[in-house]
Amino acid sequence: MTNKLFFAGAGGQGVLLMGQMTAYAAMAEDKPVTFLPSYGPEMRGGTSNCTVVVSDDKPVSCPLIYEADAVVVMNVPSLLKFESLVKPGGKLFINSSLIEQKTSRDDIEAIYVPTIELAEQLGNTRAANIVMFGAFMRSMNIMSMETCEHVLEKIFSGRKEKYLELNKKAFHIYEN
Repeated sequence: MTNKLFFAGAGGQGVLLMGQMTAYAAMAEDKPVTFLPSYGPEMRGGTSNCTVVVSDDKPVSCPLIYEADAVVVMNVPSLLKFESLVKPGGKLFINSSLIEQKTSRDDIEAIYVPTIELAEQLGNTRAANIVMFGAFMRSMNIMSMETCEHVLEKIFSGRKEKYLELNKKAFHIYEN
């Protein structure tokens, strides 16, 4: 089985990191994977998105997708632009902290995650993307939660080790 995944938001929201961690988790479980980032020329605030294709067994021949099994949107422009990318029966993860509107589609499952409010409970709103990453991984069940935790340990090591415990808590705070 192949899972076609898409992450979108504004630069600085950690969208590319979510995609990267998804790809790292797939590699850690020896699954064929591709990661294709795309971002605008701005450092922060511009558009940012990435495609991740994860297969259970066969090599991934193309990182481009025209229909996604799951889409994560972190801001309103991303919802408006990429909601149609979700295939019928797929999942749309919406950052309900910044997106008040509901999906216009009834042929998909919408999961509303209050990322900023949950990250605030932990004392740092910058962990909002990790809150979404945890909600996404728990719902999609593509890789094990343990593998994802190991990826967090790798990402938040060295100079970033002081953020590891916060991000582990953020990863587990949202329960579907």
